[in-house]
Amino acid sequence: MEMNLADMLSYADIHELGRIAHTYECECNGHSKNELIQSILSTALRREIFEKHIQGLNIEDIRFLNSLLFDPRNAFSIEELIARVQQSRFQKEESGEWNPRDMVIKFKKLGWLFNGYSQQTKFLFHVPNDLKRKFSEVLTGQFKQSLKLTNEPSVYRDEQQLLVDDIFHFLTYISHQHEIPLTAEGAMYKRQLQQLLDRLSVQEEMVTKGSWRFGYGRMFKDYPNRFSFIYDYCYYRQLISEQAQSLQLTEEGKMRLLEGKKENLADVYKFWLRLYKNPIPNVQSLAGWVDRLSSQWVTFESLSGVLCKLVKPFYYDSSESIVEQRILQMMMHLGLIRIGEDHESGMVVQVTKLGAKVIQGTFVAEEDKVVLFLDQESARFKGDGK
Repeated sequence: MEMNLADMLSYADIHELGRIAHTYECECNGHSKNELIQSILSTALRREIFEKHIQGLNIEDIRFLNSLLFDPRNAFSIEELIARVQQSRFQKEESGEWNPRDMVIKFKKLGWLFNGYSQQTKFLFHVPNDLKRKFSEVLTGQFKQSLKLTNEPSVYRDEQQLLVDDIFHFLTYISHQHEIPLTAEGAMYKRQLQQLLDRLSVQEEMVTKGSWRFGYGRMFKDYPNRFSFIYDYCYYRQLISEQAQSLQLTEEGKMRLLEGKKENLADVYKFWLRLYKNPIPNVQSLAGWVDRLSSQWVTFESLSGVLCKLVKPFYYDSSESIVEQRILQMMMHLGLIRIGEDHESGMVVQVTKLGAKVIQGTFVAEEDKVVLFLDQESARFKGDGK
């Protein structure tokens, strides 16, 4: 059941109301529950006061708040909240002074998180629904101030449906070859890999030997970014199988070709979120921000500047390279955004109509991810088979 701030205040006890009233410096009778509620409502929801509190947040508070915004649920366990607070802290604490619970307490004192009121929900923390909308509006407004809008560029790349076509081309290629021999490590041999890459709609270079690559999928070590994603998608959807050092179509894969059935883009996007969530835990909210901030053409640099603050580096991948190569580049391959070149502004970005529809219509639960077990040297793996 969705509840607004007024509902949650009415269930709160007088001590909690007192703490919230103190945060907002309300002047009222602290012994009257009714007066406390009225005073908090008239102060906390006032636009300039609400905005002042959001502007006063540090970057870790904003990252934590961001983790709640794109989750359609409004109730969270303390363990979930603490995990999200920990994810929002990119620097390791030298001393043992930092306590993630402090942020939860801070949000409670602001009236942004409440304990449940019933037997079933008393151990869960709830975000008032109307505040969630306000957070969204205010943060969107703040982020938009950093953006630089541009006119439509003379040239841009729009890869809508190309990835879905290439999944089909890949299955067709295997079907023509009957089976493809694999190396002892389970990768395709260079000659056939090059043959296959040449047939795809988007050209990619082969991976150079010895380059640092892991974390973004099962075959990321051996194949270029986009094709590695296509391969993993087909493997997890059980359209292909690797048996006795050869790559073959499964019965399901053969049926796809027989029916001429192409993948649904929303399913492919959902898989991307599940796979990329391993190195980038908040990939879903980042895609949400790309949708919200680039409905008009914006410069790549200004958009990247906003997103980088929310992105934790992953081993040798900096926040900048994650935003550019792992998020925006892959969102373009998925047909969710187009990327153009403007002679004045350089690279520019805009979400596609299809992209906005897919991003807004898709949600993947926090714990729903493709499970990769990795160590740096061998990038070993175990999949969940979905």
